Amino acid sequence: MTVRSILDEKGRNVITLGVSTSVTDALKLLEEKAIGVILITNSEGRLEGILSERDIVRSLARGGTGILSDSVASHMTRNVVTCSQSDAVIGVMEVMSKGRFRHLPVTDNSKLVGLISIGDVVKRRLQVVEKEAEDIRSYISAI
Repeated sequence: MTVRSILDEKGRNVITLGVSTSVTDALKLLEEKAIGVILITNSEGRLEGILSERDIVRSLARGGTGILSDSVASHMTRNVVTCSQSDAVIGVMEVMSKGRFRHLPVTDNSKLVGLISIGDVVKRRLQVVEKEAEDIRSYISAI
C-alpha cells in the first residue's frame, strides 16, 4: 500500500497560498475550507512552507493579535518534511508519528502533487487490516 493509493482515492487537490499572504487571509481560508493546514508556495509554485493552525496559535501566544497582519512567511514552518507517491503507507505513518505532525505534502521531482493527513493514513491502514482479517476468516472457514 502506497501514498499513491491514498491520493488516487481522495484526490490531489491542495490548497496553497503565496508567501506574502497575510495571516488574517490564511485564517479566513482555513475557516472557509474547514481545513487545518495550508501549503505555502512561491511564485513558481514550489513549496516554501506549511502553515498549520498550531503554527498560528503559537505565533499568537508569542506576538499577540499584531501578527495577524504579518505575512504567512513569518509564521510558517519552513523545513517541510515531504513524502513521495511511491512511499509505503506504514513508513509514512512512522514519519508522521515521530515528527508529531498531522499533514504531509506529497512531492514528485520537487513538484507538489498532493497532501495526505494522518486521518488518511490511518483510514488506509485500517482498510488493509480489515481485509487481512476477512481473508483469515475466509481461510479458516474453508478448512
